[in-house]
Formats: sequence, C-alpha cells, structure tokens
Amino acid sequence: MKILILGAGKMGSFFCDLLSFDHEVAVYDPDPRRLRFTFNAQRFSELDEIDAFEPHLVINASTVKYTLDAFRQVLPHLPKNCIISDIASVKTGLPEFYAQCGHPYVSTHPMFGPTFASLSNLGSENAIIISEGDHLGKVFFRDLYSRLKLNIVEYTFEQHDETIAYSLSIPFAATLAFASVMKHQEAPGTTFKRHMQIAEGLMSEDEYLVSEILFNPHTPSQLEGILGKLSELLDIVKRRDSEAMSAYLAQAREHIK
Repeated sequence: MKILILGAGKMGSFFCDLLSFDHEVAVYDPDPRRLRFTFNAQRFSELDEIDAFEPHLVINASTVKYTLDAFRQVLPHLPKNCIISDIASVKTGLPEFYAQCGHPYVSTHPMFGPTFASLSNLGSENAIIISEGDHLGKVFFRDLYSRLKLNIVEYTFEQHDETIAYSLSIPFAATLAFASVMKHQEAPGTTFKRHMQIAEGLMSEDEYLVSEILFNPHTPSQLEGILGKLSELLDIVKRRDSEAMSAYLAQAREHIK
C-alpha cells in the first residue's frame, strides 16, 4: 500500500518507522529540515510532489492546531478513492470536515503521546478507533494497533470526546492546579517528585493541544466535579474530622480499584 504521512514530528516519524518496511511510504512536511532524518521513505516538501505518488492512504500526523489546514492543502493532490485519516487527540471540526470532504476516511486516537509513553514498549497503552468511518480504513488501523499489542476500543466521535474529557481533562486540570501553587523544594519527597515529572511533561506539550483538550464541551462538568470534591475535602480538613476523612478515603479507594 502507498501511504502518505503528513508531518515529520514525533508521531509522524513513529508511523513512518512502523510502516515503511511493509508499505511504500512518503512523508510530507513543508519544512525540509524536519525531513533530514526520515529513513526508508520518500521525502516531500512540496505539495506537487504528492501528485505522482498517488497514495492509497493518508495519515495526518500534523499537530492538532494544523490538522484541518493540512488536510485542506493536500486534498487537491490526492486520488479520489484515497482514504484520509487522522490520529488527533482533539476531534473538534473533524466530523464536519469528513462529511463534506468527498473522501473515505478513518479517525483514530493512539493514546500514547510521545511525552509520557515509551514508543518502543506500548503493551499497556490504548487506542481509540472512531466507529464512523471507512470499513477498510478501520481494518487497517485495527491490524496495525493489534501488532503493537494496544488495547483497542471503538467509540463514536461523541463518545470519544466524552472519554477524553474524563481521561485527559481531569489529570490535565489537576496537574495545572499543582503547578500553579508549586513552590521550589530543597528536599522533595518521592510523591512530590513524581507529580513534578508529570507537570514538567504536561508543560512541554503544545499549548494549543492542552487548551483544546480543556476546551472540550464535556470538560466543565468534570471540573465542577473536581471543585465539589475539593470543597468537601477542604471542609473536612478545616474541621479535622477523622471520621469524615476515613469515609472520604474509602470512597476514593473504591474509585481506583
């Protein structure tokens, strides 16, 4: 299969390395400097170069901010039956775009961003495949993610956004709150150091990505839930209520079983 990857960043390079020995792969990035270390694949920095390649599948690995722009730029250079796909963690605008783009499509979310995951060992990671999409495209990604031993879940676009609001917005918000009140520690404990590593990782993420994940329409209700539990905890701490604290901790333990 001829596969075109849009973007030569960490995820684009990861998919290139993963696919280039079994498929004919090309990577497009308008900045040729980002293509310097692209191995075993054709390198395109001009859109016209895509015309002769005639890909069967496009994997859009551009950053979230430029996902839709990258699609719009490349569409005139693709065969009509070419399947287009994204791996974006934020799906805002994509269902509407796919509905009018005129191409078969598949949307997935490999939930192992390069900041925290080891891309060489993904056995404990997950991937979401969006159910609204081309059957053959979904089969391709299901086979690919199965090879990586990922746990695969199929969601609709709406279910995906609800899941991301829960699984990303909550830890992002908690980490931002931690970072916002953090003070330098001369002798930090183990728990503090672990939280600090997570905070440093989040702060290294693209600002637009963090914002868009938190701007998910399902996020406010999750944040309100956090605020409610923090308010409850603050009241317990102020009252030094040991019995209420035991009940609070018991409930928390139940949630993480």
